[in-house]
Amino acid sequence: MAAASNNIVAFPGSSAPSRSGAGHGSTDMRSDLVEQASKVITEPPVLINMVSRRVKQLNQGRSPLVEVEPRMGAADVALKEIIEGKIIPESPDGEG
Repeated sequence: MAAASNNIVAFPGSSAPSRSGAGHGSTDMRSDLVEQASKVITEPPVLINMVSRRVKQLNQGRSPLVEVEPRMGAADVALKEIIEGKIIPESPDGEG
């Protein structure tokens, strides 16, 4: 049987697991923010896609729409934006 570590998939932009928590490049997410955001966006695939897309935008230089606290990574910023209603999912027809 294969080792459990073979089942680990790195999040895009991540080269290795890290807990440094520094800067926008970090892909670690605070579990409390994940829980809160999952109450706003109840469909996990939609939440994942929103966070992923927003992380990419933030890493390309877009400005955060919320106050950034020390040690927040781009994923945390994206989650906080979702929680505060600053970003919403697109409607199926592309008008939202």
